[in-house]
Amino acid sequence: MTELVRLEVEAGIGTIRLDRPPMNALNVQVQEELRELAAEAGSRRDVSAVVVYGGEKVFAAGADIKEMQTMSYTDMVDRSAALQSAFTAIARIPKPTVAAITGYALGGGCELALACDFRVAGENAKLGQPEVLLGVIPGAGGTQRLARLVGPARAKEIIFSGRFVPADEALRIGLVDEVVDAAEVYAAARRRVEPYVGGPAYAIRAAKEAVDRGLEVDLETGLEIERMQFAGLFATKDREIGMTSFVEQGPGKAKFEGR
Repeated sequence: MTELVRLEVEAGIGTIRLDRPPMNALNVQVQEELRELAAEAGSRRDVSAVVVYGGEKVFAAGADIKEMQTMSYTDMVDRSAALQSAFTAIARIPKPTVAAITGYALGGGCELALACDFRVAGENAKLGQPEVLLGVIPGAGGTQRLARLVGPARAKEIIFSGRFVPADEALRIGLVDEVVDAAEVYAAARRRVEPYVGGPAYAIRAAKEAVDRGLEVDLETGLEIERMQFAGLFATKDREIGMTSFVEQGPGKAKFEGR
C-alpha cells in the first residue's frame, strides 16, 4: 500500500506531511495513517512540536467524495466514528501543533486544520466547510471546533453558506493566527512552534489538556481539571528544574530536558 502520509522529524519538530496529489483528498487510508502518525508523533521523545502540512500547493481539499458517494447510511454510521477519530487523534497530540495551510483547506481539510492548536495560512489560502452544498454537514468536528474558535453565529454562516473564506478574512475572524506569503507558510509554521522545542514538555502538555478539556465542561469542572494538572506537575522534573533555576538564576534561565 502506498504511503499517503508521512512523519518527518528535524530539529525537534515533527512534520505530518500529506502526500496524495493532486488535492490531498482525505480518503480512508489517509485517515488511518493520520491516526497512526499522530500517535507516533505524540510518543516520540525527539518530537517536541508538530506541523501538519499538505505541501506547497494545497493543504487538503476535503474528503474523497468519490469514495463516499456510494456509502449508505449503514456504512457511514460505522465510518463516521473512524473519520472523527483521525482528527481527534491530531487534536490530542500532547504537544503544540500548527497547521501550515497553502491553497485549499476545505471540508475535512478545514477540520484537520481546526484540530491543530495554531494555524498559519498563505495569502492564497481558502478555508471553508462546504458540505451543505453536497447535502450533508461537517462530520469530523467542523460544527464543534469551528464554533468554539470563531463563535456560533459566524460558524453557522460559514457552514450554512458553504462559502470559501479567504486568508485575510480568516485572520480577521480568528480562524487562522497568521497570514504570510504562500512560499513562506511552512517556514512560518515551524517558527511558531520552535520556541517549544526543548521546553517544559510536561507543563505544556498539562496546559494544553487543561485548556482543551476545560472548553468541554462547565467552569467549576474546568477549574478542577486545572487544579489537578497544576498539582500533578509537582511530581515532575520540569517543576524541579524550573523552580530551582528561578531561585538560583532568576526568570527565563531554566534549561529543560525536553521529551
